[in-house]
Amino acid sequence: MSELVRIIAARGLAGVPFDKQMSIMYSKRESLRLGSRRTEAACACPYHLTMGNIISLVRQALAELLDSARTFRTLKERIDAEPGLPVENPTRSLWMFPPSPIATYCSELPQYADVVIIGSGITGTSFAKTLLERANAEGKAPVLLMLEARDACSGATGRNGGHISPPLYHDYTLLRDDHGDAMAAKIIKFRLSHLDEFRRAAEEEGVMEESQWRQVESVDAFFDQELFTKAKAKVQAYQQALPFEASHHQVYESADATQKYKLASDAVGCVVSGAGAMHPYKFVTGILSNLLSRYPENFLLCTNTPCTSIEAPSISEPLYTVLTSKGAVKVPHVIHATNGWSSHLLKPMRGKIIPFRGNMTAQRPGQSMPTESLQRSFVFHEIPVGYDYLTQLPNGENELMFGGGFSQEGHEGYEAVANSNDSTYSKRICGHLGGILPRYFGEDNWGREGQPLEGGVSNEWAKGRVKATWSGILGISADLTPWVGRLAPVISGRPAPLNANASSENGADKSFTSAAPGEWIAAGYSGEGMVHAWMCGKALAEMVLGREHQANLAEWFPDIMRVSTQRWKKARPEVLLELISRD
Repeated sequence: MSELVRIIAARGLAGVPFDKQMSIMYSKRESLRLGSRRTEAACACPYHLTMGNIISLVRQALAELLDSARTFRTLKERIDAEPGLPVENPTRSLWMFPPSPIATYCSELPQYADVVIIGSGITGTSFAKTLLERANAEGKAPVLLMLEARDACSGATGRNGGHISPPLYHDYTLLRDDHGDAMAAKIIKFRLSHLDEFRRAAEEEGVMEESQWRQVESVDAFFDQELFTKAKAKVQAYQQALPFEASHHQVYESADATQKYKLASDAVGCVVSGAGAMHPYKFVTGILSNLLSRYPENFLLCTNTPCTSIEAPSISEPLYTVLTSKGAVKVPHVIHATNGWSSHLLKPMRGKIIPFRGNMTAQRPGQSMPTESLQRSFVFHEIPVGYDYLTQLPNGENELMFGGGFSQEGHEGYEAVANSNDSTYSKRICGHLGGILPRYFGEDNWGREGQPLEGGVSNEWAKGRVKATWSGILGISADLTPWVGRLAPVISGRPAPLNANASSENGADKSFTSAAPGEWIAAGYSGEGMVHAWMCGKALAEMVLGREHQANLAEWFPDIMRVSTQRWKKARPEVLLELISRD
């Protein structure tokens, strides 16, 4: 997306409607390209341009212009289109093998539920755990139904990098400039809280060992001096504003960075801080399994049961009717926890949460890789747009879980934008991911290629350095902020129940009290779900229960993440382009 951002920023088009940006850029880009090419040619050639030279240049410029025009039109069409349901044949994620015992679990579909949760990743699991525990503590027994279009936890949670590495110094200055000191600090603390919250939840549920939760040293490695200089300035500003939160940040210049962290000799420096890592699939499926055992009458999970549509309440039927591939369910509360697929059921959210296909690999480490890397995660910064990220598994073949490479995509990365198809991956990006690691660490530090373990399960996977390759669908928020809270009818596209106390004659427990019925969402994490999703799901559960005051949400939940009609109107793709073009 770098070229599109660069053109928009240079031409002062931020804030102009997306379709008008396109037409303006076509005409300006044509004159810009023709003029620049003529100038370059004149400077390079000591003779005057012939008519043949000019015609050749014009043809080349027009070909490039038409190619860009087609790309822009395709991009806009994809952003405006619905993402559809998750495909039935997704790429094979290493996280999800062997599959959990509940991977294909399916309860009997009820006629009624107090709450339907669409999505079985971190967000849906956090919501379900919080609501069931709160209600149970008050002697209430609501029925929660979780729907998943494919196997349990088969979306972004089962396909990500496993990092619990919040962007802190990276974002602090922009957060402060946009929202003020107090809100910037609250957002930073909210992100940081995920480290302890994941650990606490894993301990409570007895899944510490299987989830592989661990503290790691986070290393931001830079291979570009200008990027490193900017990063150091951001670290300094962050340390001055939030000295406690920034106390673990250290900056290493080139010589110290390459020696201490075994980086390639062209590394110009690194920024080091604390972070976490875990096995997201086993964490989520472990907790879901516990909820099924702990609340057998109140928590229902239906995998491979896509929600195909939602019928609005009416005078004759005061509840929502959730239609699935296996039947219909009446419900007063609908929770959208589908992230990149949110706008499948929420048409007005198209262009507000945009699907984005990311790429991941699992790789065998080189035989000379230091054992210290097991306690580290890395983010590699080489160019201004995009980055690569890595963490290492603590057991098995100690696979390197390595993803990123957005800037390596063709057409300036457009192919990934508004792409909800995870049945394939970008060969260009995965070619980059499959070859770059020895260059980041240095050939000597990498050593001979790692070999599959004898007698292991490696026969299921490729035998070379790259053991597995897959993709996953992120949800990019048009204002780069998660969307959490109640959906007004103009945002959901459906009227809310007419009766605030709407219930059904099939209701399981009439004593269950909650906020007024409606549709709710927690989604749009813009690639940072591991440091937003759990606490957003928890906050949403407190909202649905009507416990915002008792849960002290005002103290820890950043209110800028709350859904509002005003925010919805302002969030547009061109706003996203403006935001990501800033340093």
